[in-house]
Amino acid sequence: MYQVMNAGGGKKGLETIAPLVRSVEETPDPIPAKIQGTIPHWINGSLLRDGPAKFEFGNTHYNHWFDGMAMLHKFKMEKGQVTYTSRFLRSDAFKKNSERDRIMVSEFGTLALPDPCKNIYQRFFSYFQMIKPTDNGNVNFVKYKGDYYVSTESNMMHKVNPESLETLEQVDWSTFCAVNSTTAHPHYDPDGTCFNMGNSYGITGPQYNIIAVPPEKSDAEDTLQGAKVLCSITPASRTQPSYYHSFAMSENYFVFIEQPSKIDVVSLATCKLRGKAFYDAIYWTPELETILHLIDKRTGKASPVKYYTKGFFSFHQINAFEEDGFLMLDICCYDDGRTLDIYLLQNLRKSGEALDEVYNNTGRGFPRRFVLPLHVTDDTPTDQNLNTRPFSTATCVKENTNRVFCQHEDLHNDDFYQYGGLEFPCINYERYNTKPYRYFYGCGLRHLFGDSLLKMDLNDKTLKVWYQKGFFPSEPVFVASPNAVEEDEGVILSVVLCPSQEKGTFLLVLDAKTFEELGKASVPVNMPYSIHGVFNAST
Repeated sequence: MYQVMNAGGGKKGLETIAPLVRSVEETPDPIPAKIQGTIPHWINGSLLRDGPAKFEFGNTHYNHWFDGMAMLHKFKMEKGQVTYTSRFLRSDAFKKNSERDRIMVSEFGTLALPDPCKNIYQRFFSYFQMIKPTDNGNVNFVKYKGDYYVSTESNMMHKVNPESLETLEQVDWSTFCAVNSTTAHPHYDPDGTCFNMGNSYGITGPQYNIIAVPPEKSDAEDTLQGAKVLCSITPASRTQPSYYHSFAMSENYFVFIEQPSKIDVVSLATCKLRGKAFYDAIYWTPELETILHLIDKRTGKASPVKYYTKGFFSFHQINAFEEDGFLMLDICCYDDGRTLDIYLLQNLRKSGEALDEVYNNTGRGFPRRFVLPLHVTDDTPTDQNLNTRPFSTATCVKENTNRVFCQHEDLHNDDFYQYGGLEFPCINYERYNTKPYRYFYGCGLRHLFGDSLLKMDLNDKTLKVWYQKGFFPSEPVFVASPNAVEEDEGVILSVVLCPSQEKGTFLLVLDAKTFEELGKASVPVNMPYSIHGVFNAST
């Protein structure tokens, strides 16, 4: 029934995906899954997923997919059997909203109105206050010093128990280092050191900050103790820093992508006064270029050479690695930076021609490689392609002392277009992050959410595809098999939803090498489309 396919879907007559963004109930007690095929017995651990799962309180409703209250999901695999558990994150936002049965805490796309229980003067002055950051960690599971947290793009996150999914404690990044936000996509060195990025808004204006968290802790210290800012980068415009969701890391460098998706600082500071949410302060400036900032991991110093390219928008990087004096940056790129608009709930809940129109006006994300020369000096010639790597069509041209202009290479062939672009990329991270690699995986988007799973072979840019009409797989997660030798020796795990079926949810297990189905574990629950997740191996 499920197979590797070569055919793509159309752009008209899209089925409704409204059930993928509806509120659901939690499942705190484990329920067994019905197994079809085989779940390999060597998979011992849990697929942990995070995402929005409650979109209204009383008569108040959220505006954006990113706003929904966080639900944590766990598919536990042991000796070929699978159980499912889910819990809402008991964040302050969730508890305050639940107590009043109305939206009390502002989220990415929804401004909480003043509390009607306050008097008229309190409500009036509340409009002149900055929006407080949410602790609704609905984006990803992240790991610091062996502990699991769930995070969004604010400075607040929650420590959670990966076995019970219980909420343990709230943690504020700003307690440990001077940042007002962080991404939900940290990177890890082999020794366990964790790196992340976050903005700060001080007297001198906004800064992009790279943060390091040491790998070990004592019993007496907080998890983030010892976190420090390694480097601060000044935005190209002090009043218009870039919105970003993640960053890239090679063995010796960080790469920060300063894209033309901008945050208007004045609009941000006056959101409540204007009755607008954070989302309304973000706008796309297609006339601007994207700037790639290179930072030395050892010294924390940013390179005086900046790498420029035609403006693009990106949520996720695929990988970055160094070879022959160049840094290869592989990334999912959108030429249209209005992608955030697509995930307004009013768009996701449309049907018929209205849904088709939303899709047909949606930008597509495609995998691209930028080649950055690492040793640009005054003696480096100008106005010629510095990329000497064989078989690469990417170009990089020094235009002046501190400016190199880069043009990308497509990491796909023409067959790729029929799958509607790529999102939620993953690789064999443990062994190949920051290293030359051959394969990446992701979701194809012939719909507004992923409707296929893709495997790209970079040697010849050929695809393997899993697809079945009406099914929507989530972000693929690669799990290596025991004693694996080859890069793609393992499985791909993905949670698959079927909006046309009540409680049509299952965990799909694919052979990562052949991309053929090994088995699936069906659970009788409704589950919204989640965002990110990780595999937590049993010890």
